[in-house]
Amino acid sequence: MKDYLVRALAFEGQVRAYAVKSTDTVGEAQRRHYTWPVASAALGRTMSAGLMMGAMLKGDDNLTIKIEGGGPIGVIIVDSNAKGEVRGYVSNPHVHFDLNEQGKLDVRRAVGTTGMLSVVKDIGLRDYFTGQVPIVSGELGEDFTYYFATSEQVPSSVGVGVLVNPDNTIKAAGGFIIQLMPGADDETITKIENRLKEIPPVSKLIEKGLTPEQLLEAVLGEGNVSFLDTIPVTFTCKCSKDRFAAAIVSLGADEIDDMIDKEGQAEAQCHFCNEKYIYSREELEQLKSDAK
Repeated sequence: MKDYLVRALAFEGQVRAYAVKSTDTVGEAQRRHYTWPVASAALGRTMSAGLMMGAMLKGDDNLTIKIEGGGPIGVIIVDSNAKGEVRGYVSNPHVHFDLNEQGKLDVRRAVGTTGMLSVVKDIGLRDYFTGQVPIVSGELGEDFTYYFATSEQVPSSVGVGVLVNPDNTIKAAGGFIIQLMPGADDETITKIENRLKEIPPVSKLIEKGLTPEQLLEAVLGEGNVSFLDTIPVTFTCKCSKDRFAAAIVSLGADEIDDMIDKEGQAEAQCHFCNEKYIYSREELEQLKSDAK
């Protein structure tokens, strides 16, 4: 089953819901960045949340999530858009600890709890929305829940999870976001709260093979959910050799001349996907000409 995201309404429009299976997408990030298990879990949880938040956008809108919790993992950066495309990285991919007291990957220790979670939405026409909240948990699901309640004033429940195989590959990844619409009644709220207390961790549900649709039914109850549409999701990076070339040109002819004299070539590497681009002496000479 390929990765995809589903959008839905529930309880006759009182609830807006999203769910995603992101196992292969997070796996692509793990392979590109060689992340160790705890780093994989932190990055994968953020990517899953980012995919669902991207699905709340329209057209060519996109957003960037930055998590800086003060922990050894450093900064987590994730970009996503309304088309189901996501990319991301962590400052320190080689972070891992023993399991925590609950027998789970110790994401809180890796992320830290003394920083901020920020979201910048590019909604076109040079219009940006920026929301920022303190990190309250470090487990990330709770932190995104707090972000929605505080920054966007939308009562929400965010569940994100990642399971890692012994060889560091990704076994299961995904998540859900449940949001109350204005006017949701107390009975509906109580039903959802009770079900959230009863369900297993989201990664366990995905490991069992639940689809995003089945995941939402597990959270909200079978027969309560009306599915709207699905979106394929992928790890997609916007970098290219031409983009980096433009950045080199912007450095100016003197700087490019220095590269030619000292190294005879230049190498650029994308933070998001780890792709490397090599520029030969001849290519640098051309870029120097363009910079004049």
